[in-house]
Amino acid sequence: MESKVIPVIPKTLPLQKEIETTKILKKSISANRALARLNGVAKIIPNSAILINSLVLQEAKDSSEIENIITTHDELYRAGLDISSVTNEAKEVQNYREALLRGFSLVQDNRLLLKKYIIEIQQVLEQNNAGVRRQSGTILKNIQTGEVVFTPPQEYEVIQVLLDNLETYINEPNEIDDLINMAIIHYQFESIHPFYDGNGRTGRIINILYLILKDLLDIPILYLSRYIITHKADYYRLLQEVRTKDNWEEWILYMLDGVEQTSLETVELINGINDLMIATQDKISTELPKIYSKDLVEVLFMHPYTKIEFLVDRLNVTRKTASKYLNELEALGILKTIQIKNSKFFINVDLFEILRKGI
Repeated sequence: MESKVIPVIPKTLPLQKEIETTKILKKSISANRALARLNGVAKIIPNSAILINSLVLQEAKDSSEIENIITTHDELYRAGLDISSVTNEAKEVQNYREALLRGFSLVQDNRLLLKKYIIEIQQVLEQNNAGVRRQSGTILKNIQTGEVVFTPPQEYEVIQVLLDNLETYINEPNEIDDLINMAIIHYQFESIHPFYDGNGRTGRIINILYLILKDLLDIPILYLSRYIITHKADYYRLLQEVRTKDNWEEWILYMLDGVEQTSLETVELINGINDLMIATQDKISTELPKIYSKDLVEVLFMHPYTKIEFLVDRLNVTRKTASKYLNELEALGILKTIQIKNSKFFINVDLFEILRKGI
């Protein structure tokens, strides 16, 4: 006879213990400094849509990979162009991007991150209206062994109470450093595990939106999921150690290190994109001065794949002129043609490579 698994009910927030230890406070200083540097460097590219498009897709790809939704950069960028032949995995990654951008818009417009917004984000992510779990039976297992490692709250009413408490904690100011709060909020959300599917990805979207809410980031470009992939075993181990050993210090240090490392990596990525934009601008203005414009360069960096319609819409030129521009840019070595079904696309080769490597 199987023994009954008892759910772990996370304690309501705020935590009833001193959380800002000397180690945590020291780490929070360097993490905040790195994040502030990232937020500042992001401003070197005047059109923020370029970074949002590039980095949100990177985050979407890696966040989905944590949940074993694997796609290639090529499939991902094609999904962004609504090409019908893309894989289901690429479409799921695209749903993540749309969910993150929906949340970004909600937080920007309302200066709040409410429970109803979190539910809406998850609905966009999962493309259904299942909402908060109403049926019991949700358990988290070790994929390799099949062992139950965690049983979240089972009762709908309990989940709602915990979500209401989390909403209050997210939106009401307190004296704890915002990055430390982000780590606490992430643990709490993952332990409530309020949805049938998409909890991990929704939780990682909440991380980014909380930083937007607290004015630590102007646009959603913190690239945390790659760090979690690299340290995936530690991520799940430390989440569990908070539940079983009340080991908050190691969990918070892990998250702060993630913010610091990925902020610095993303600074390098942005600098790489900016350097490439400058080099591309110089090359076009020198060798193709008749077609050069700032708007043309921006179109080439808005998405790794460019097509005639992009230039027609942005530059207000005819299809014939747009086609001529793209062919000349290909001859210059900036673009490379690819045929997908009945459509012709031009890949910004160096931008694609920067984004693929992630620097």
